[in-house]
Amino acid sequence: MSQNVSYKELGLVNTRDMFKKAVNGGYAIPAYNFNNLEQLQAIMVACAETSSPVIVQVSKGAREYANQTMLRYMAMGAVAMVREMGSNIPIALHLDHGDTFELCKSCVDTGFSSVMIDGSHHSYEDNVALTRKVVEYAHAHDVTVEGELGVLAGIEDEVQAEHSTYTKPEEVEDFVKKTGVDSLAISIGTSHGAFKFKVKEGEEPPPLRFDILEEIERRIPGFPIVLHGASSVVPEYVELINAYGGKMEGAVGVSEAQLRRAAASAVCKINIDSDGRLAVTARIREFLAKNPGEFDPRKYLGVARKELIKLIKHKNEAVLGSAGKA
Repeated sequence: MSQNVSYKELGLVNTRDMFKKAVNGGYAIPAYNFNNLEQLQAIMVACAETSSPVIVQVSKGAREYANQTMLRYMAMGAVAMVREMGSNIPIALHLDHGDTFELCKSCVDTGFSSVMIDGSHHSYEDNVALTRKVVEYAHAHDVTVEGELGVLAGIEDEVQAEHSTYTKPEEVEDFVKKTGVDSLAISIGTSHGAFKFKVKEGEEPPPLRFDILEEIERRIPGFPIVLHGASSVVPEYVELINAYGGKMEGAVGVSEAQLRRAAASAVCKINIDSDGRLAVTARIREFLAKNPGEFDPRKYLGVARKELIKLIKHKNEAVLGSAGKA
């Protein structure tokens, strides 16, 4: 039995219109990763209540964790839940860091409205060829594609790189023209995971390379740019985790001021994963430490979900500028 389904049947949209409006409006669309029910509920409630367009994204690891069929129905349920809330925000379902043509094809066939093909670990020529192949398949199904040029350091699920390689602005025009991608993830100093930068006590992490971003913007004006690894690694969550038995010494992220600056430029999609994980873990640790007799998952996951809603509303309103843009 074929289980091919179009994202349109699920009530989802691709990212084309979202990005056009974001580029013209000087804000960025939030792209939040989720692995479970509570995370997805929090994303949907927060974005509906702030009237923000949203991209919910799933990594290869999350897809394996949650089961691809289950995920599709979760996305369908999320759309229905938001519509019942009386909200008409656009919702895209995106594959984060797809690493093979087969994975991207499988996502297109099972209801994703957007896919990322990350060929950044290949040679430039092989990256172009792989990305082009994904674009041809996805576009035949009206699914949008994100490519990547440059390598981000850090760890996120299967994505591991010791060193970052900044995106070379001179390659972007050629890459976009040859591949036909709809958006481009670039490397300007963001990093995956909660330990983005090695900094000494009291030091600021290194600033993002806005010079590279500006040069890319000059070369491909109006083209949608994506920032990965853009969590701020909220200090209060790190402190809470450590206060209740965690060990996260030296976790630092990208400052919100830098993200606001990026969102006001050509960057029209900002990925946030680690901050959501930290918010959830901080509240669960705190709750279990303060309520040692509690064993009902709804209690501690409910507290975590509430905190995640608060965090996402803050990101939409104060960092990305996407609130009220749906």
